Amino acid sequence: MADTIWKPDLAAYPGPKYLALSRALREAIRSGELAEGEQLPTVRDLAWVLGVTPGTVSRAYALATQEGLLAATVGRGTFVAARAPKLGPTQPLLIERDPEYVRGRIDLRAPRLPDVGQIPAFRSAMQAISARLDEDWIDYTTQRSEAPLREAVCGWLSDRALGSFGPEDIALTAGGQNAINLILLCCLRGDRPVVLTEELAYPGFRHAARLARAEVVGVETDAEGMIPEALEAACRRHGAQVLCLTTEAQNPTTARMGMERRQRIAAIARHFDLQVIEDDCYTLSESTWPSLRALAPERVWHVGSLSKTISAALRFGFIVCPAGMGETGRLTAQHAFFALPRPVSDLCLHLFQSGAAVDIRRRVGEELAGRIKVMVNTIGRFDLAWQPGLRFAFLRLPLGWRASTFTRMAEAEGVLVRSADEYALSHGRAPQAVRLALAGHVSDADFAGAMDRLAGLLSRPPYDPPAV
Repeated sequence: MADTIWKPDLAAYPGPKYLALSRALREAIRSGELAEGEQLPTVRDLAWVLGVTPGTVSRAYALATQEGLLAATVGRGTFVAARAPKLGPTQPLLIERDPEYVRGRIDLRAPRLPDVGQIPAFRSAMQAISARLDEDWIDYTTQRSEAPLREAVCGWLSDRALGSFGPEDIALTAGGQNAINLILLCCLRGDRPVVLTEELAYPGFRHAARLARAEVVGVETDAEGMIPEALEAACRRHGAQVLCLTTEAQNPTTARMGMERRQRIAAIARHFDLQVIEDDCYTLSESTWPSLRALAPERVWHVGSLSKTISAALRFGFIVCPAGMGETGRLTAQHAFFALPRPVSDLCLHLFQSGAAVDIRRRVGEELAGRIKVMVNTIGRFDLAWQPGLRFAFLRLPLGWRASTFTRMAEAEGVLVRSADEYALSHGRAPQAVRLALAGHVSDADFAGAMDRLAGLLSRPPYDPPAV
């Protein structure tokens, strides 16, 4: 056991014990009771002293480490790193596209859209916009001026089963990630609120929750996504305020939630008064099943964007807010950034009204359908999960492979993939799997070659599985 003898009174802090311990750590470090550089007891030693489980201590240490208060060194232990949390994010950028690193490799870490005529469409739109510039381009942008664009978004979403909604229910954002940030600002309250999400989840959501000073708790999933019984247990245990999940195309597993389960999830959210973020940025080409927004319109915030269908460079997203909450969403956006930049809003409005957006979406889908076919034909004999129209697939590795090893060896073969570990929460579980995004920016031959190289690796695990 480390020299530090520290035994906080957890009864002095309300809520779950791991949150109580994390608050006690925070206060002890800020007050100087635990000095900078001081070594803390091991997880098991402190758990024994406090009469709690090692998992409780481990989660508390993880929270303090994420805030920059503690530093864990493999082989040495856990130490007090600072008396105050570090300012700003402490994690690296989600995806680095260093040109020198990517050069000569096929990058399947994040979806890239094919060029199907976006640039000519954008050029035509900007020429049309330039012919009618006025003094509004000099003044501050406003939420009121975005009314025509909100109406156009309703038309864009007319093929989705979202329940009753109109322009008054729409809030416009600078992409899907910005939409999630705004919703958390609208919904979270208290010092350390709890939000729930799938046990493997989009990393950007974790970062958004950390910026909002929230604790993220993973909920167990299966082939249909989040398990209702696990969600109910998490609600009873943690008193969560917000649930974030994907019903159509879960990232990274590609799971699609069936109708019965959607209804059960909606009922649980209503029973525990959860606000729900329904992430539909990876929207499928066709979907006729009712969304959670249709099943629980009073509490579901449905998020979408143009990043996966038109262009990631536009940074344009939208929220179908809960019934009666549209003004709340727009006010939050107004306080954050007034409104979208005029060039972005006018460009997107022109793309919607001219029909260019629908045409680009169709052509992108047709182009990527060929990539999906190549992927399935080449590595579909392995445990590959995919959906028609989806921009990524989830590959569970054969016995004999670890995700970290496969990722490293794929890189050596000139193919960059993302390990399932990157989607796991702190101390969460991740299968031996990787996510493969569709690379729409490379040639058909290069993409097919990358699939062949992955197939070769999958057939040659570094060690043989045990005989059955």
